[in-house]
Amino acid sequence: MRLIQFASSIGPDFGAVGSAGGLRLIVGALLTYGLVVAVFMLVISVTTWAIASSSGSWHTAQKAKVGCFVAIGGAAFTGAALTWANWLPDIGPHL
Repeated sequence: MRLIQFASSIGPDFGAVGSAGGLRLIVGALLTYGLVVAVFMLVISVTTWAIASSSGSWHTAQKAKVGCFVAIGGAAFTGAALTWANWLPDIGPHL
C-alpha cells in the first residue's frame, strides 16, 4: 500500500519543510533549467552527429554520439532528482 501511495504522489511534499515557498521555486527552476539544457544539448549533439557522419568525420561523429548519451543521461538524472526531492522530506522524520 505504501508503494501505491508513493507512486500516486508525483510532486515533492513541500509542506513538511520550512520555507516551502522558496524551496518550491528553487527546485522547480533547477529542474526546468536542467531539462532545457539536456534537450538543447541533445538537439546539438544529434545535429552534429548527422553532419559529421554524412561528411565522413568519424571521430567527430563518435564524440557527438557520446554527447547524445550524456544528454539523455542528464535528462534521466534530472527526472530522478524529483524522486529524490520526494524521498528526502519523507525520510526526515524517521531519522
